[in-house]
Amino acid sequence: MNKKFHGKVVVLHLAARYPFAGVVWQLLHHLIGLRDLGLDVYYLEDHAAWVYDPVVQTVSQDASRNLARFAQVMDRFGFGDRWAFLDVTSGEYVGMGRERSLKLLKEADAVINLCAATHPREEHRVSRCLVYLETDPGVYQIRALHGDDSAWRMLEAHQVHFTYAANIGNPDCPLPTMGLCWHPTRPPVLLGEWPAQTALPNAAPFTTVGTWRNEGNDVELGGRTYYWSKHLNFAKMLDVPRRAGQAVELATSLASGPEYERALAGGYSFRPVVPMSLDIDSYRSYIEASRGEFSIAKDLYVGTRSGWFSDRTVCYLAAGRPAITQFTGFEKFIPSSAGLVGFDDEAGAIEALRSVSADYPRHARAARELAREYFDAHRLLAQLAEIIGL
Repeated sequence: MNKKFHGKVVVLHLAARYPFAGVVWQLLHHLIGLRDLGLDVYYLEDHAAWVYDPVVQTVSQDASRNLARFAQVMDRFGFGDRWAFLDVTSGEYVGMGRERSLKLLKEADAVINLCAATHPREEHRVSRCLVYLETDPGVYQIRALHGDDSAWRMLEAHQVHFTYAANIGNPDCPLPTMGLCWHPTRPPVLLGEWPAQTALPNAAPFTTVGTWRNEGNDVELGGRTYYWSKHLNFAKMLDVPRRAGQAVELATSLASGPEYERALAGGYSFRPVVPMSLDIDSYRSYIEASRGEFSIAKDLYVGTRSGWFSDRTVCYLAAGRPAITQFTGFEKFIPSSAGLVGFDDEAGAIEALRSVSADYPRHARAARELAREYFDAHRLLAQLAEIIGL
């Protein structure tokens, strides 16, 4: 990180709305990374939606429990007086307050809509440069293609467009560009926050953390339905641990039913995702104590050959934990033979688990190097800042 940038940046996101550690780390990697580049960084969460309360497992208009936990994180990392949350019930801006928040939107050199968290309103459209940073590609492009005015308004409101769909615009990726100039990028990770682990956890399982089944956001393109959920692809892999002779633990919400029973018979074990995933330190410790990650991707990312890559997986790599994950087209852009090993089907997943386990020290070293070369937050965010013009 040699070049220093200058300017005021506001990041929009949804870390208080969905207070899971993976979501919070995604935000922190951007906030801290941009600040490290020399930028004057603020956080604003003003999507005007109710929050998800993971303790009671439902959407709630009461954001107080989420905000209390979130405020502690922001204080810890030096953003205690640099954030605001629009409480949809009261209409008040918790934190910086309404006047300061709206003033920042006007003054900022760039407003980065991370995860497309906020549908731009008039107060966002007056920003000098509104930036669309898409981490979950496909839904808005396809809906806009089918004439969804709301989806098109979301896209066209921004002046600069970034996406994790590294393969968009190429012949083997059917995702429509909608005539926009897409800048492919990757999930950033702060290497200093995820130090490489030297101990080799021989008895530890491969793990992953996430939601088993996602509802909504399924889309149709070219006569095919693409599902915005992992469970369809995971259902094809339920016998992999037993056949590979390698333990795999899933930290997820699945706790009963036919898929759960099949997964247990196939060698998986399960861990409740809450409360571990509500604390950023517990989440990091869980990843560090894993042998590596074994995971699949949402059907939408795999089926469209989007080139998408996971911001959770980069944390495993940074911690020196190898990742075994389903191909999405990312293999065209990121080496996937050491440290990161991909697969297309059950046979490939079994072979990947066996090969990584058989030469674990080499794959562990390669994982950290991949994180340094391809996912370092300072490098990726400097490229983003250059394109924006900061």
